[in-house]
Amino acid sequence: MVETKREPKTEKVEAVQAFYDRVQHAKSVVVTGYSGLTVEEVTQLRAQLFHAKVEYLVVKNNLARIALNKFNITVLDDLLVGPTAIALAMEDAVAPARVLSKFAKDHDKLSLKGGWLDGRLITDKDIKALANLPSKEVLLAKMLGSMQSPVTGIVRVLAGPVNKLVYALDAVAKAKAKAA
Repeated sequence: MVETKREPKTEKVEAVQAFYDRVQHAKSVVVTGYSGLTVEEVTQLRAQLFHAKVEYLVVKNNLARIALNKFNITVLDDLLVGPTAIALAMEDAVAPARVLSKFAKDHDKLSLKGGWLDGRLITDKDIKALANLPSKEVLLAKMLGSMQSPVTGIVRVLAGPVNKLVYALDAVAKAKAKAA
């Protein structure tokens, strides 16, 4: 008997393609388990993620696996077990780690399973470490400050002799004014 391979349903093909399109534009992916969270808690989490420009999707594990494998992300296959939701960072790669870690501290039912960043698997510990990093703006400000300080020091050193000359001339002018 010859087995015939059944064609996947159109809805599933479209769901895989839609998820694939989102993953393709994501800077990072974080996989979470949400079993036990109330609808209100999930709504709060979605609102926080929305403000951080992070998409939070509940996707069937098999469909997510197919879409991620299409994008050559196979390292997440082991994480796609049980009730799974996936956070996709569209702008700031660290944003989902920050929001999800903070939320997980207050809601122990949310579990951070792991994720994908720069082509490699990240663990739940990595996600928590990423969450503790300063924001991009803070890091840029620190870098600019450290780049600016040597230039400021050079300007002060070069201005030193000119300032001494000005003070000396001022002292001479005051001395002549007193003598006159």
